[in-house]
Amino acid sequence: MDPETARFLASALAIAVGSIGPGLGLGMIGSKAMEALGRNPEASDQIFVPLILSLAFTEAIGIYALVVALIIKFV
Repeated sequence: MDPETARFLASALAIAVGSIGPGLGLGMIGSKAMEALGRNPEASDQIFVPLILSLAFTEAIGIYALVVALIIKFV
């Protein structure tokens, strides 16, 4: 296997493995937020800000995986 092929495989593996966790995390965060809103609709103002912050931090992990994959691919 030549180094070019190894880089492409490593890049694909990095983004594949690195996006599983954030994908599951985003689903769980959304699920729990909808469950909380279903139980107490009046608490939507108290749930919204932590929900958005949690989604942003979880998405940042996926972006880190993308950056690592791009570094592996192009450097």
